[in-house]
Order: sequence, then C-alpha cells, then structure tokens
Amino acid sequence: MALTLEIVTPEARVYSETVDTVVIPSVEGEIGILPGHIPLITQVGAGELRATKGNTTQLLVVGGGFAQVSGDKVSILADRALQEDKIDENAVVAAMKRAEDALKQKENLPAAEIERLEALVRFSAAALSVRKRHH
Repeated sequence: MALTLEIVTPEARVYSETVDTVVIPSVEGEIGILPGHIPLITQVGAGELRATKGNTTQLLVVGGGFAQVSGDKVSILADRALQEDKIDENAVVAAMKRAEDALKQKENLPAAEIERLEALVRFSAAALSVRKRHH
C-alpha cells in the first residue's frame, strides 16, 4: 500500500509521486503520515518535508500553506516549496537578506507585507538548513 503525495504552489506542481511515508512540518510540529491515515487537514509551517519510498528519502523544503490527507492521498498546497536538489544556496541567502533588510523598516510596512517577509525569512532559513545538512 502506498501514498500519493502531491505538492502544489501558486506557480507550479513541485512534486507528484507515490511514496511509502511522508513527514510534514506542521505549525504544531512534525506529522508522520502512513497509508491508511485518518482524514486530516493541517496548517503547514516552514520546514523540511521528508518523503520516503523504499530505502530512499527525498527532502523538500516547504513554507506556509495547508496539507490534506484523504484516503491514501496527501495534498499540500504551499506558498513555497523546493526539492532539495533545486535549492540554490546563493539565491536563498540573497532573498533572505533582502527580506531581512526590508523588515528593518517594518514601521513603514503594512501588516500583510511584514507577514510575507517574515514567512520568506523562515522558508529561507529552512532551505539553508536542508541544503547544509545534506551536502
């Protein structure tokens, strides 16, 4: 028995595979999903997502969004998502610095922009963590 894992962002379908298990970073901690899991909807936090198939674990970094588990399908609608091998460390560092610099002027920014920039910083930190830990 297997799970179908699909990760979609506003820009693209980032991942669509059949896997044995998936560990999702929720805002309340990691959630492990096995085939036959009870139906679930949860808010996804910025962090490392692990999808295991056989003896291989694929790493992705996700940031913000929601996950739905229904039957043997796991659907993740994320604000941002990258597969580990697509993480460009220089681009992530540059984006993180731009967001941090913009946040220094937060008294001049609308609340929604502050929230977006803070989410980008959290996602960037998670991406750098995944990249450095596994390379």
